Amino acid sequence: MNTLDFTTYKRDGRKISMVTCYDSSFAKIIDKTNIDTILIGDSCSMVMHGENTTIPAKIEWLEEHTRSVRNGTGKFIFADMPFLTTRRGVDYATECAGRLLQAGANAVKIEGVFGQEDVIHHLVMSGIPVMAHLGLTPQFYHAFGGHRMQGKTDEAAAKIVEEAKLAEKLGCFSLTLECIPAAVAKRITEEVGIATIGIGAGFDCDGQVLVLHDMLGLSGFKPKFVKQYMNGIELVTTALNSYAADVVSGAFPE
Repeated sequence: MNTLDFTTYKRDGRKISMVTCYDSSFAKIIDKTNIDTILIGDSCSMVMHGENTTIPAKIEWLEEHTRSVRNGTGKFIFADMPFLTTRRGVDYATECAGRLLQAGANAVKIEGVFGQEDVIHHLVMSGIPVMAHLGLTPQFYHAFGGHRMQGKTDEAAAKIVEEAKLAEKLGCFSLTLECIPAAVAKRITEEVGIATIGIGAGFDCDGQVLVLHDMLGLSGFKPKFVKQYMNGIELVTTALNSYAADVVSGAFPE
């Protein structure tokens, strides 16, 4: 895929599949699948580093995870701009986005639009493709009082719709819509010309994204919008216990 394909897929009604990834081993597996695109999310803070939120994620983490994933795949890669990297001025945001593209990302994802219009415009004009992330933006965890659905009132929904249209106007080529009512996501998808990728935002988005470790049952975390496609914890535990038993019994090595 490239940036133009996202709009083409939207126009043609062809849904887009996205998963997160943080390392070369999984990237090599994903590269052999029909998954369209990969997100190196600041969710690495929780999935790979054991933190409780995405807020501790550092640009160095995202940079190294991006390089690792790129070493394993040729697919289109988004990389998250971590906490406050877009709130410390245009120069710092440009430096951080540049580091992510130099590490192998094709585009960056930025949480929110309001208050950082200058940053988004500058990145787009600098040749850095931008996806905006709206709705439940995890970097606002403390401001939201936790991971809570957004856009439930008419006023809140209207604000998200306005922000989505502004993102398109500023040059974003795609949107992530997280944990908003399906009706709001449907309205945004219909009213903007850029592709929408949903997570907990209903069926009508132009595509869907899930955290890889959640969908594979490796994280132990299962919000209601996640579909698990295997019980990874059980499978890995069984394999490790089989190995341990073989070592004790002498069955391994043969």
